[in-house]
Amino acid sequence: MSVVPAVHVINGARVEAMGAESSFADINPATGEVLAQVPLDGEAAVDAAVRAAADAFPAWSATPVGERCQVLFSYKQVLESHFDELTDMIVEEHGKNVPEARGDVRRGIDCIEYACSAPSLMMGRTLPRIAVSSSFSRERAENIPLDSTMERVPLGVCAGITPFNFPIMVPMWMWPMAIACGNTFVLKPSEKVSLCAVREVELAKEAGLPDGVLNLVLGGVDASTSLITHEDVKAVSFVGSTPVARKVYATATAAGKRAQCMGGAKNCMIIMPDANREAAVDGVLGSAFGNTGQRCLAGSVAIPVGDAADWFVPAIVDAAKGIKTAAGSDADCGMGPLIDAASCNRVTTAIVNGVEEGADLLLDGREASMPDGDCFVGPTIFDRVTPGMILADQEIFGPVLSIMRRDTLDDAIEVTRQSPFGNMAVMFTSSGYAANRFRTEAGAGMIGINVGVPAPMAVFPFSGWKDSFFGSLHANGEDAVRFFTECRILVSRWF
Repeated sequence: MSVVPAVHVINGARVEAMGAESSFADINPATGEVLAQVPLDGEAAVDAAVRAAADAFPAWSATPVGERCQVLFSYKQVLESHFDELTDMIVEEHGKNVPEARGDVRRGIDCIEYACSAPSLMMGRTLPRIAVSSSFSRERAENIPLDSTMERVPLGVCAGITPFNFPIMVPMWMWPMAIACGNTFVLKPSEKVSLCAVREVELAKEAGLPDGVLNLVLGGVDASTSLITHEDVKAVSFVGSTPVARKVYATATAAGKRAQCMGGAKNCMIIMPDANREAAVDGVLGSAFGNTGQRCLAGSVAIPVGDAADWFVPAIVDAAKGIKTAAGSDADCGMGPLIDAASCNRVTTAIVNGVEEGADLLLDGREASMPDGDCFVGPTIFDRVTPGMILADQEIFGPVLSIMRRDTLDDAIEVTRQSPFGNMAVMFTSSGYAANRFRTEAGAGMIGINVGVPAPMAVFPFSGWKDSFFGSLHANGEDAVRFFTECRILVSRWF
């Protein structure tokens, strides 16, 4: 893949660094090769991008919604024609294996397809003759009907700050629906996957999106802060860790902006004794180690109930041993590298802490057969993890599965209920009774029954709860339409 310069995309054009005093080395995590030097710009670049979006807003918001969606229909076709190119970029820049990278692109395209439904999703409501009012004249008195209408209208300039783990999909959780609703947008992607984001935005221009409607600014914390607090930004969408999500939400709302901030997780998967054994093992395996555990819907805690542990524990360890840790481009790769050396160090530190806290290390990812490099660690499994351990309570964001045995269904559900996080919870069972109790009592916004990763399609909101989400309207689904629009009420009468 040819190296794409790491530049801003402002008002439809590539823009070089604007006063950045430092840069970030965007690497291929499988090889350590530097793909680009990303400028860590701040206020000047953000202001230029927001101004371009603000200037484009009047014309874009006045464009009929059907015409706005025609651009997105064209964009979908452009993405389909560049599908393999985007897949290869994700494999090289992020480290995913090819099937995972293809899934990243496909789920992003799903978001485009849903945003094309904006003409019906933005429809308001009308109630004629909601009341009558008296009108008196010299000639006669008559009752005049009052009609009331609710319309959905765009907000203005919206912003998105996205993480590294899904370079194509997560930005498309945000900007396609935002612009379909008539807003303009500024995207600040993770500096770790800047090239994927730049290409995504440039392809939108190729599809016919007018200049200034979608802009991209590169940078780190300074750029994010400037974007969150900019006076012309009306709404902020964010995905990242819980501590940062909480801070972004507080900062944005204090500045008078709408905010939807998706945070981290510690997702539990309950395995009942009556579960389909093959489905349970496959589901937990994919949930825990897919995307190298770097996703907020990763199942990181498995809870076998009663004697389910007798068959589940040896089976999951045996299955995890069969995962090949390799560069994502390797045809047999089952799990790629972590995004960078710092992430690898965080995961290996968690392994050390788990051993020191007394958990049983059944599979040590540090000893896996894998390429040399600073970003690789293999699947890791701990047994007999207990509450209070780091393995049980903290998000590791890597390929580490913690097994917490419980005697009863009540005990297992209580683990999920007590968690401060609430992204997802999963149960494998053949019992409708157990499944129904679990879905109502688990305390998570996304529930999987015999599904390892209950990621909602774009037509439904990504519905994290508790410390996994800050805000009132989620990404995707009808929540996204409500988030990126505001209601205008018209009350009228005619004489």
